Amino acid sequence: PTREDKVLGSRVRTGVSPSEACKAPKMSSQKVLPSRMTLTSTKNRLKGANTGHKLLKKKSDALTVRIRMILKQIVDNKLVMGAALKEANFSLAGVYYSAGDNIKYQVLQNVPATAAAKVGMRVDNVAGVKIPVFEKAEHEGKKDLTGLSSGGQKVEESRVTFSKALDSLIALASLQSAFVALDEAQKITNRRVNALEYVVIPRLEDTVRYIATELDELEREEFVRLKKVQAGKKRRMEEEAAKLAALEEAGLVSPGGAKSMLEEQKDPDDLFT
Repeated sequence: PTREDKVLGSRVRTGVSPSEACKAPKMSSQKVLPSRMTLTSTKNRLKGANTGHKLLKKKSDALTVRIRMILKQIVDNKLVMGAALKEANFSLAGVYYSAGDNIKYQVLQNVPATAAAKVGMRVDNVAGVKIPVFEKAEHEGKKDLTGLSSGGQKVEESRVTFSKALDSLIALASLQSAFVALDEAQKITNRRVNALEYVVIPRLEDTVRYIATELDELEREEFVRLKKVQAGKKRRMEEEAAKLAALEEAGLVSPGGAKSMLEEQKDPDDLFT
């Protein structure tokens, strides 16, 4: 089986499957200092992780669509290539029948120094993945006079059919190279998507919950502390009021209590004349 056939039978095993990720041991929340600044920073990281997960998910979907389209093109191209090679072999048999077996030596003697067809490559970008695209570049050489005495028409027909078969081979090579590159990129993208979905994002969510819980606990402790301080002040004020009332009943102080020792002493007024 070819590479694309193996991939068709094992697409579900690409990257880390969700079931395998769920079976992995759950990571505990990060032990961080619970503070408002840390909570804000962790929430920003969580937001960035969710955004990255969405973008990578879209990239994975785009790669999946392109891979399926390339797989269909590969299947169609293989059928076309098979028919083209079959036709080329039949034309070659016609050449041997018309010109004889010695025609191959004439062809070898007339092979030009430079190739009549060359393959060039350009790079295409699909969802951030660079894939090679092969193209055939032909150049006009001198007119081939092989088989001019006998079987020349069959030789020309065979040359044309083999040229078409070469076009099919180049197109198939381009599609298979693109398939390999996109398949590898999709595996990497799926691993990143699963890592974000099942490891990074849950860990950050646990950290946010941990910090929020700790901050709530600190707020409750501070509230309880303030309530205790307020209750202590109120109790001391009540005790002082009870002591003052007891002194008033004993006649040790005037009713209402003395606000100051100086208020009970009266100094004569000094008159200056």
